[in-house]
Amino acid sequence: MSERWKYQIKTGGGWGIFMTVFMILFEIKQTPFLEQVSKPSFYIRAVAYISVGIFILGYFNWKAKNKRLNQ
Repeated sequence: MSERWKYQIKTGGGWGIFMTVFMILFEIKQTPFLEQVSKPSFYIRAVAYISVGIFILGYFNWKAKNKRLNQ
């Protein structure tokens, strides 16, 4: 696996997991934890956050890192 993909998975995946946990905590007053986790919409949003984190946020962070290192 290339260094780019390792970096993207590490940074974007971390952001996606953080957003998923934050999403659970933000809605915990309205909906209990087990009820949130049992809905398919939770998993769809979790996959969406992680995918956006890896493919979009990770890519732009990788480009910015390379730009910083090349200057």
